[in-house]
Amino acid sequence: MPAQQERLRAAVDAVVPAGLTPAASAVGVADFLVSEAVGSYGWAARVGAVLDRLDVAAAERGGTGGFAGLTGAAQQEVLAGLLGEPDVGWFATTVGAAYYADPASGGNVADAWGPLGWTPDPPGGWPDVAVPPEDRRAVIGHADVRERYDAVVIGSGAGGGVAAAELTAAGRTVLVVERGGFPDRAHLAEDHLRNARTDIGLDHRTLVPSRGNPRTLEIGGRTETVSPWDPRWGSNANTVGGGTRVYGAQAWRFVPEDFTMASTYGVPEGSALADWPVSYDAMEPFYSRAEWEIGVSGSTAGDAALAHRSRDFPMPPMPLTAPARLLAEAGSRLGIQTLAVPLAVNSTPYDGRPACARCRQCVGFACPVEAKNGSHNTTLVRAAATGRLHLLLGTRAERLTFDRAGRVTGVVLVAEVEGRRWRTEVAAADVVVSAGAVESARFLLTSTSDREPHGAGNDADQVGRHLQGHLYAGALGLFDDPVNDYVGPGPSIATNDFRHHNTDATGRLVGGGMIANEFVPTPTSTFLHLTQSGLVPRHGTGLQQGMDRLMPRMQRVVGPVQEVTSAESRVRLDPRVTDGLGLPVARLSGRLHPEDHRTAAYLGERAADWLRAAGASTVVVGGRRGDELGPSSGQHQAGSCRMGTDPVHSVTDPEGRVWGHDNLRVVDGSLHVTNGGVNPVLTIFANAYRVMDAWLGSDGRR
Repeated sequence: MPAQQERLRAAVDAVVPAGLTPAASAVGVADFLVSEAVGSYGWAARVGAVLDRLDVAAAERGGTGGFAGLTGAAQQEVLAGLLGEPDVGWFATTVGAAYYADPASGGNVADAWGPLGWTPDPPGGWPDVAVPPEDRRAVIGHADVRERYDAVVIGSGAGGGVAAAELTAAGRTVLVVERGGFPDRAHLAEDHLRNARTDIGLDHRTLVPSRGNPRTLEIGGRTETVSPWDPRWGSNANTVGGGTRVYGAQAWRFVPEDFTMASTYGVPEGSALADWPVSYDAMEPFYSRAEWEIGVSGSTAGDAALAHRSRDFPMPPMPLTAPARLLAEAGSRLGIQTLAVPLAVNSTPYDGRPACARCRQCVGFACPVEAKNGSHNTTLVRAAATGRLHLLLGTRAERLTFDRAGRVTGVVLVAEVEGRRWRTEVAAADVVVSAGAVESARFLLTSTSDREPHGAGNDADQVGRHLQGHLYAGALGLFDDPVNDYVGPGPSIATNDFRHHNTDATGRLVGGGMIANEFVPTPTSTFLHLTQSGLVPRHGTGLQQGMDRLMPRMQRVVGPVQEVTSAESRVRLDPRVTDGLGLPVARLSGRLHPEDHRTAAYLGERAADWLRAAGASTVVVGGRRGDELGPSSGQHQAGSCRMGTDPVHSVTDPEGRVWGHDNLRVVDGSLHVTNGGVNPVLTIFANAYRVMDAWLGSDGRR
């Protein structure tokens, strides 16, 4: 065995030695760390530096054969003493995450799951159901792009899918431009290391590749280039269906106060908090429509006091899981009202798709049976059925085109096709921007003209401002006895009691949030939660023993915090850095408001109270997000093109039209003035239906 490989095997086996399960090298972790799969991430040099550091530490103890020559006990002592160093800490975390991952990731090619009793399959196995095929009939090649369409829609996520469906239903020809591809569902239904919920320095399977796709982050007086796998990049899924293809599918409505945050709470110093230009009452019919068009399972019990609804859910809620039943009883004892989590997941067969199989990996993965409902299997399928949709993959929208009067006339598209640069200009009567808050803002900023030299709709310097997402708050609880039944998708019970009108020891809080039990954990996510909370050591037999004992006894209660918006949390164009296609990349800047951290601390304590009441003997409240991470964005990104009634303080009018352009609309979370204390996707769907109804009319003939 080459000396370097021997050194690496000794190091990974010190992190996970043979014990309850095989050593790390026996399940392929050493091979994974030097494989082609991680070769482009700079890991080889970092791993080499760790091996050298271990050898130096071994020599300082008097060892003559390097780290590999030490006894097992001595190796554990050396490793424990170095875990505080960034590279060694990264190495231990990466080895552990790869060890507990699935075989598709390349790190765990043997059985490291045996004692955990974990499998991705549903309890009782996969049902024998007819799974509808992925609908690719609208996909075209670059040579097939027409010179003109009635409308070009940029992005195929929640908002873009609704726009495509409504436009094609109204008789319009539509080109949807998707930056990502259309991978098979099987490709997106595996790999725990490249999952959107796992950040260990690898591209997610739904991300654009790191090579050629940087962004920059301006923080603390300096600017840093970040890659897509970095949480600070602000990722969202790049695939047909956008985030809806792999999301957790929690489908909450905003409540009336969410639309009137400034009126309800005032405007905190240093914020740009404002009311929406539309009310809950105006949104309600479109919430109902979205729930039925997309397919949402849920119960009205428990939420009637928050907001009225005109229609029940189309499907009943998922049955409560074992941990949810514990939390329901605890809620009663605490006097908090609980309810089933509404999910864009079929609890019964719906719209030609089967019911949820209750498997153990949902959020971040594509659904193997298509029971999770998103644009890819609802709105885009309906648009394709009209024959008026073209779906172009792997393509960027470079900029808008304008006539001499400044009217939008179309879009310039660019792509890499068979190793060569492809660029074309497509004419369109209307353009819809639905690329997510970061990229929608970036696209408008690149679309300069003589009339608007700073970007389309940006005369008042509003494009890109008020970027927001969701700070997450919550707590982790450990129970003396096993509580997890590993029945998916996981989030089964929640409380809305802390959405609004909260106070802490210092006074009134601005907003709040929903808290719910978490998704079924994977072994890798469990390893990360337990080690980051200090409940399990990051190396040695104690790691395996801790995982074996605590995984079935762990339960997390978490939820999103309604963030206080700031004009300084924003997207701009980087003046120097471009991507692989030569386009200026997004530069992110800003940070969370102090009120967000107050609210997060409050919700974390409420989650801890709930877990203790349910019987948790150990509870760890989530820590504070560091300001060095920059502005909030990520999977719940919103707000960069917010709508309003005044062009001085907003980017679009209340109907999504960019100020000064009657044929340019934004139809995604960028419009959100505030982002609620719940997952925002149902509001994106509903607001998209509202915008399209205002444009086309309910009969599609306006």
